[in-house]
Amino acid sequence: MALYTVFYLTAFHWLEVNVTVPAIWVHCQLDDVIPFCKYAIVPYFAWFAWIPFTLFYLLLRGDRSDFWRVCLCLFTGMTIALSCYVLLPTGLALRPYRVYGSDIFARLVRMLYAVDSSKNVCPSIHVFNSVTLMIGYRRSRCFDEPRRRWMRPAANVLGVAIILSTMLLKQHSCIDVALGAALAFALDAAASSLERSGEMHRIPQRL
Repeated sequence: MALYTVFYLTAFHWLEVNVTVPAIWVHCQLDDVIPFCKYAIVPYFAWFAWIPFTLFYLLLRGDRSDFWRVCLCLFTGMTIALSCYVLLPTGLALRPYRVYGSDIFARLVRMLYAVDSSKNVCPSIHVFNSVTLMIGYRRSRCFDEPRRRWMRPAANVLGVAIILSTMLLKQHSCIDVALGAALAFALDAAASSLERSGEMHRIPQRL
């Protein structure tokens, strides 16, 4: 996990510095209907804590096969998304001209806009990771235990809130969201196919 985190952060920083002119501006009519909401910054930032929490929880409490399945889907999908950003740079022009207010929510949104450009957006990694984690909670057998069953609906609520936050903050278009979710479901189907063939259980041994 640590090695991939270093790879991802390095690759994303390289993209932010070197891919500055989008080839495609992503937009659809539904984007214009969705309002801007500064309070959506709360679930948006929760994403950064939810990923490591889930991975470490599965590592410590779940079956090792469930942990590997989520990790391999996450790492594969994020690598595919980064490749898409290189091959077909995308950008957004949805952000409000100015975020008004001196409250904590407005300040956090301005901070987000300052450190995260509106480039390299399609498919959405925020959405892809959220859907992948929601699938992981549904599939992992450790959440079948009565005292942990509440974590599944809680994960669904948090995941949906994060997905909505990407559009409410104008960080992503509905197109980015749809493709991010589609990528998550496609990789989950591929992982299921590997499990049926027995190949999924041999991947950790090779690593």
